[in-house]
Amino acid sequence: MSKQLTKAEEQIMHILWQLELCTVKEIIAELPTPKPAYNTVSTIVRILEDKKFVDHEPFGKGYKYFPLVKKEAYSNQSLHKLMDGYFGGSFKSMVSFFVEKNDVSLEEMEDVLNEINKKK
Repeated sequence: MSKQLTKAEEQIMHILWQLELCTVKEIIAELPTPKPAYNTVSTIVRILEDKKFVDHEPFGKGYKYFPLVKKEAYSNQSLHKLMDGYFGGSFKSMVSFFVEKNDVSLEEMEDVLNEINKKK
């Protein structure tokens, strides 16, 4: 999975990750107002199928869609792309940037380190 998604495709994927199995109408119901046209969302879902991010199963006269790619796998790939593209592949540089630019407190950093240590 090295394909990058457009902003619209990512928005649809987040809904699919949340709902896990849904129709195009159910996806539209989760989107903010103004709601896009049914055909627009349907086209994006078909593109996601072509990219192997989504598949479908029969449901009445239509289909229910479900994600093939896990959110964590896509998030990890996106983070690595960000790190490689903007921080020369350096995790340390990326974290330093976010700490400096987002005014992260010592307490927040300790919380992050504690979470990392729990996972080891």
